Amino acid sequence: MIMYYCATDSPIGQLIITGTDKAITGIFFGMENLPPTTCEPAENANHPVLKETARQLEQYFKGAIQSFNVPLHFHGTSFQQNVWKKLLEIPYGETRTYGEIARQIGNEKAVRAVGQANRRNPIPIIIPCHRVIGKNKSLTGYAGNEIDKKEVLLKLEGALK
Repeated sequence: MIMYYCATDSPIGQLIITGTDKAITGIFFGMENLPPTTCEPAENANHPVLKETARQLEQYFKGAIQSFNVPLHFHGTSFQQNVWKKLLEIPYGETRTYGEIARQIGNEKAVRAVGQANRRNPIPIIIPCHRVIGKNKSLTGYAGNEIDKKEVLLKLEGALK
């Protein structure tokens, strides 16, 4: 499988979008955060799926769209994939707690595991892990230590004043 990438600027810094011929596989905060892979991705700013994703991200950051319509392909454990699918159900401008997500997947004791799945989300913004907050409404963990990015995204969506 050939992997491609393109870079796009955003209010939260440079985003690197990765994908295959058919779907998006990742969004990363800068080239330095690309994970090691078995194949070196090829830069292709004109790749149709990557180009459309960059266009939709630009529209999202302008407040022109509230959801994305691009094909996604993500790898993870079945637990992680269940969490990511639940994240896709969180409406724009709303938040959920890690505990609420754990209950939604049928394992209320899995709060920390939900947090770890969130942290490993390969397609942030589109799979809106930024909409998951602590039980006391605190902004906890985002893409490692990127709380400032989470705050910008939640303010953009009106979920945080």
